[in-house]
Amino acid sequence: MPERVAMFGGVYSNYLSLEETLKDINLRGADEIFCLGDLGAFGPNPNKVFPLLQKYKVKVVQGNYDNSIGNGLDDCQCGYTDPRDNYFAKLSYDYTYKNTSEEFKIWMKELPKEIKFEFGGYKVLLCHGSPRKTNEFLWETATPTHFLEKLCNDFDADIICATHTGIHWNRKFFHKEKLKEKFFVNAGVIGRPENDGNTFVGYTLLEIENEKLNIQYIPVEYDYKKLAEEMRREKLPPEFIETILTGWWTTCLEVLPAKERIKGKY
Repeated sequence: MPERVAMFGGVYSNYLSLEETLKDINLRGADEIFCLGDLGAFGPNPNKVFPLLQKYKVKVVQGNYDNSIGNGLDDCQCGYTDPRDNYFAKLSYDYTYKNTSEEFKIWMKELPKEIKFEFGGYKVLLCHGSPRKTNEFLWETATPTHFLEKLCNDFDADIICATHTGIHWNRKFFHKEKLKEKFFVNAGVIGRPENDGNTFVGYTLLEIENEKLNIQYIPVEYDYKKLAEEMRREKLPPEFIETILTGWWTTCLEVLPAKERIKGKY
């Protein structure tokens, strides 16, 4: 049974941050490594991601992007409603689809929508957005605890780990019906920074210490300038490149709740 597991979401074709993340995870001695989905989007040359996942034996949950690419759909199923957000999402999706190999597409199509395992006496459920919907956004400031309790109850989990929003957070609560502590963990993403003016990305480490769960967010530095230059060569939108260089989101902003958006530059 594992005592230390690492997880991250949203690779977004950022193979440079993926490699640094996996190296760091290995140094910390994680027993298992999980990716919570969205391998493509935003960044350049998605095929560079696939070999790294294989090399480090990463177990992957299917994200909305992976489902769309794998099944040849017309869009990313990202869940945006704003026209500007959808405009940039479409540019990103079309580039990723065109530049993803058939082998990689077939592999993504077969990825599981969730992974379950036992961890230190806890039942863990890994998903992309939420257990009930792949592209559901669960935000720290907009998701009530009673809803998280219901998800744990409905899906028979003590710990639910997700991503999709691009911003990490976690919450501990006490399930009234089962009289047991429960957790929701957003593992964050490694494909782009968290709209806070920092250029690093990060992942989440779960550890069992003295029969208690410890949740740690680990920042990861990588060569973001090299990534930005590769994005320029691939003629990806300047707005995407600005985010990589500055740490501030320039797109996909309208989906943010007010309290999350006010922390950003735009």
